[in-house]
Amino acid sequence: MKSLKKTRRIQIIAVAAVALTLSTALIGYAMRDGINFFRSPSQVVEAPPPATEVFRIGGLVEPGSIVRGQSDTVRFRVTDGPASVEVTYRGILPDLFSENEGMVGTGRFVNGVFEASEILAKHDETYMPREVMEALKEQGEWRGPDPQAEPRT
Repeated sequence: MKSLKKTRRIQIIAVAAVALTLSTALIGYAMRDGINFFRSPSQVVEAPPPATEVFRIGGLVEPGSIVRGQSDTVRFRVTDGPASVEVTYRGILPDLFSENEGMVGTGRFVNGVFEASEILAKHDETYMPREVMEALKEQGEWRGPDPQAEPRT
């Protein structure tokens, strides 16, 4: 009787371990396209990602770099100071998108050009995406207020 209980217990633990491993693998497989890493232009230039990887890039829109094409395609450069990356976007840009302002784009880096599928611009005059602000601070290009500072009253 004792060995039957012990065998059943071992079988249940083994089945639970296999089920847990399988469910973890399925969750990881399902999430592989849902995670987009942020990269600054310097990181993209230093170590270009594969063309199959979808990621986010952010920085400041380089002054004088916005070129609107004949169709709905727009080309511009995004910079974090020491490095710039050419960006193409097909679609309508956000209203607040302008030169020397912060932006974050989602897309792929193909043949030295970031092909954006989505462009986000700052939504008011004081907002800067956290990732862009950190990348600009690392490069010594940050020119805004310190978000960690005490608010003035």
